[in-house]
Amino acid sequence: MRKIFLFLVLIFISVFCFSQSRYISVITKKIVYSRDGGICKCCGSSTSLEYDHITPYSCGGSSDVSNIQLLCQKCNRSKSNSCKCKVHSRIIGTNCCEKNITKKSSGTSSQCTGTTKKKTRCKNKTTNSNGRCHLH
Repeated sequence: MRKIFLFLVLIFISVFCFSQSRYISVITKKIVYSRDGGICKCCGSSTSLEYDHITPYSCGGSSDVSNIQLLCQKCNRSKSNSCKCKVHSRIIGTNCCEKNITKKSSGTSSQCTGTTKKKTRCKNKTTNSNGRCHLH
């Protein structure tokens, strides 16, 4: 009896606590395809289309209709985890790193010299003389 109860509790937790998913439902895909007219939101191509998170999933973006857009494979891959299509130099999403940029009125900004938890270079901008943003 305890094993069954434990199993049910684990299923309940997995369903309700870990509900955010990268998965985009078929219904959401149909709505987005219809809304975007079956073309890439960046370049207008109608071939090799992919569904893209406007706010990246890694930054907390959901898989709701309001956060999904159609992009061709070339634009989607160049956008990666940012907000800009590097092929066409167009902003086609939101960048989670923009929220952490240090803004000061004096001096010019430069990229932070700190490293992230994933051991990659920080993408934040800073005007501090030490070259690091407020997170480092």
